[in-house]
Amino acid sequence: MRRLIACLSVLTLLAGLALAPHAAEARAGYGSSFGSRGSNTWSAPPATRTAPYAAPMTRSTTPYGQNYSGSGYRSGFGGGLLGGLIGFGLGSMLMGGGFGMMGLFGLIIRIVLIVMLVRFVMRLFRGPSMVASGPGGGGFVGPMGGAAGGFGARAAPQPGPPIAITQVDYQAFEQILIAVQTAWSNHDLATLRALTTPEMLGYFSEQLAGQASRGVRNVVADVRLLQGDLAQAWAEPGRDYATVAMRFSMTDVTYDAAGRIVDGNPGEHVTATEIWTFLRASAGGGRWILSAIQQAS
Repeated sequence: MRRLIACLSVLTLLAGLALAPHAAEARAGYGSSFGSRGSNTWSAPPATRTAPYAAPMTRSTTPYGQNYSGSGYRSGFGGGLLGGLIGFGLGSMLMGGGFGMMGLFGLIIRIVLIVMLVRFVMRLFRGPSMVASGPGGGGFVGPMGGAAGGFGARAAPQPGPPIAITQVDYQAFEQILIAVQTAWSNHDLATLRALTTPEMLGYFSEQLAGQASRGVRNVVADVRLLQGDLAQAWAEPGRDYATVAMRFSMTDVTYDAAGRIVDGNPGEHVTATEIWTFLRASAGGGRWILSAIQQAS
């Protein structure tokens, strides 16, 4: 029985590592995918050069509905298939030829191969993507990448008409990225309230409270936007939405109550790629605020 428990623990750990798109991260959002994208919350944003694939939402106050044809995550299919395959592997191990190291090693290899295969199949179900490059072959004009052109051009269903995003909007997105990380590092809920939707503020507050309970503080500094692509921009009644893929660098360090480093290196920049969705009131010149974060993989 002890050998069985030990083997199952090892397999669970390995499967978790194989499925995780990133290692544990401490920046704002903890490397999670949560928030709301209006009527597109449960539909995958189009692929871009910066982020070919967006992880599905794990938490949202938007009720789950039908995936849009051609762009849904089909997370039920993927999760069910993957769970079934891993369950089959475990069942074969339990019902088959024992728990020898060679058998265990072979099963681990099979699980890793299965995970890779399922990820490949899930990407195929997303459909092909095309990227339209402008003359510069880079990302957005100005602060969102430096060169001209660069849109994720794969068509995606829109709940409303597309909207034009200007250079001023791109600058606002970059400023919000930096300001959110700064407010996060300072545990500044008042500033986060001004930068995010109430839903996102709730998630951030929960995570910061967790840090306080553990007696640690995560500090993200020197945030630099390296590349950005617009994935979607659309209108819904009373609101405009824009989903942007961003790759950025930062120092990401966690300190304990005594100021000692428990994770990260203040002299080393790390990079992250995330898909951020912003919303604004469509009437009266509303300003953009953050409404969702998704991880790229």
